[in-house]
Amino acid sequence: MYKLSDLFMRYPVLKNCRESLEAALDAMITTYRANKKILLCGNGGSAADCDHIAGELLKGFLSKREVNDPSLPQDLQDVLQGSLPAISLPSITAAMTAAINDLDPAYAYAQLLYGLAQQGDLLIAISTSGNAENVYHAARLAKTRGITVLALTGQTGGKLSSIADVCICVPEDETYKIQELHLPIYHSLCAAVEEEFFE
Repeated sequence: MYKLSDLFMRYPVLKNCRESLEAALDAMITTYRANKKILLCGNGGSAADCDHIAGELLKGFLSKREVNDPSLPQDLQDVLQGSLPAISLPSITAAMTAAINDLDPAYAYAQLLYGLAQQGDLLIAISTSGNAENVYHAARLAKTRGITVLALTGQTGGKLSSIADVCICVPEDETYKIQELHLPIYHSLCAAVEEEFFE
């Protein structure tokens, strides 16, 4: 059985994030129980993290997630794995670059979110400073649409901390050190969510 306490044993520096981590896990589980989806946005290394998180949710992470779906042919049931819907906005290259070219680039993620998100969805907004303009405006858009905002930031939380429903502020100030702590956090959240729905 996966427990968030395992994370704190391996990364004691994250113990002060326990409350926000538990709230983040609850937000993710609530989203999926309501048959909604998770959308993600970030820049640079955080954009890569968006793809990484979506990958852990869309197929098996720590378990095979066997499919028992009578509507599928048997060969598909045998091969496919259970999936939790997640969309990494940075990976939608054509629409993203069109929005950057045709609009103010600071609103590109807000544009994609406006087209894709529905009430009850969850936005995971990743910014090491908490001040990335395009991520912040996406969070602003989310709040107008009844979309929960989970932010992953550095120590100060930046502007995102004032708008997010849940903000995990890891205790580091340098970008690469913040990113090094984001990875075990989202692995732990994905593992716990997977266990909730597939084991």
